[in-house]
Amino acid sequence: MKFPKLLNNISGLQLYQLMRFSTFLFISIIFTKIGLSRHDIGLFEVFMFIVSMMSFFWVNGLIQSFLPLYHSNYTYNVSGEHGDEKSPEIFNAFLLLTFFSVLAFIFGLLIKYHFSIFHIRGDVPFINLLLVYLLINNPPILIEYIYLLKNKPEMILRYGMLTYAIQLGIVTIPVIMGNPIIWAIYGLLVVAVIRFIWLIIILLKYTQIKISFPFLREHIKLGAPLILSSLLSGSAQYIDGVIVTSKFDAATFAIFRYGAKELPLTLMLANGLSNAMLPEFGKKFKFRENLAILRHKSMRLMNVLFPLSIVIMLFSRWLYPRLFNPYFIRSADIFMIYLLLIIPRLLFPQTILIGLKKTRVVMMASVIEIVFNVLLSLYLVQFYGTVGIALATVIVFVLEKAILMSYLYFSMGISPATYTPIKSYLAYSVLIVIIFVLIDHRIINLV
Repeated sequence: MKFPKLLNNISGLQLYQLMRFSTFLFISIIFTKIGLSRHDIGLFEVFMFIVSMMSFFWVNGLIQSFLPLYHSNYTYNVSGEHGDEKSPEIFNAFLLLTFFSVLAFIFGLLIKYHFSIFHIRGDVPFINLLLVYLLINNPPILIEYIYLLKNKPEMILRYGMLTYAIQLGIVTIPVIMGNPIIWAIYGLLVVAVIRFIWLIIILLKYTQIKISFPFLREHIKLGAPLILSSLLSGSAQYIDGVIVTSKFDAATFAIFRYGAKELPLTLMLANGLSNAMLPEFGKKFKFRENLAILRHKSMRLMNVLFPLSIVIMLFSRWLYPRLFNPYFIRSADIFMIYLLLIIPRLLFPQTILIGLKKTRVVMMASVIEIVFNVLLSLYLVQFYGTVGIALATVIVFVLEKAILMSYLYFSMGISPATYTPIKSYLAYSVLIVIIFVLIDHRIINLV
């Protein structure tokens, strides 16, 4: 299969991320359309929620710290382009991901009978399958980034199209045929095994099998603040989920989870752009050029994603009961709030700071964010229920980006205008907030 010439590392990674979230969205839609009970849907969502909660922070931290190190590290005196030679850096990054996966597996074994869901201690759905999935599912996340670093965007796309097509079929078809929800979990495990085998194959092709303790130390030193930052910053959605499970039942959790979804295009394209630019900011001789590229790429995203988010917001209350089923109309209000996360998502100060290896600054901003997130969530849930929890998430995400942009400006002399189209960004942000308020107060009602 041939791909368009416009395909590059950034667009390839963005499309891959979009395929990932679209696949899980289609799985959610199929489960509701075939009449699967809200309890079973809740069990599947809790399974995915716990797996992600136990791994997202160290996976993100290790990947984000590895990308700039690939082009600039002291262990192998690398500075600039790598060429086509086999890389010991990639192999050692794989070792770290595997090591943390084993630690997470062991930790899960130790606490599996001391963890409660929906007020029932030790009642974690499919706990043994969950731990196996946790062990083998995370190292293959390195695959798309190996292709990124080797400048093979077409392979990112092929890999994503094949594996996510398999996942969509193998997770949903058994349940459609009337089998219990555990068969969907079996499907996830089969796909994880396929991805792990794929990873081993490309490691043999692209890496030098050599353990380097100096590089591992360098990677951990740079990655530790990012792991903590990801734990704190990314914990917003997991704190939301924990609060919901502590106060409500499985059906309410399913409603919240179906609403607590950002527009997949926004999340995936923003994260794809950010991660694809990290290796570039590792090349310090191209710093100003990369700022201009980041500004241009973010402008293109704004011109597409803000109008799309506004249109989807207008039709959310009409869309949800038709996309899922009438019971999930309550999810629409939460979803509309999560659409506002486009405002902080399309700001990229963290990309610059991580690329420049200023990871401690990112960590400190996350500490501030998590404190405010806990306090706001616990406060607002008393008055607005699950909607208040979602609103707190938006507020603290905006706060975190404001802190990072302030640091770049006041401490490093990097103006927001050099990497953000300020006028367009502010105009779009004000517009989407106004639309949200009008819909929330039923001044605009398209239902």
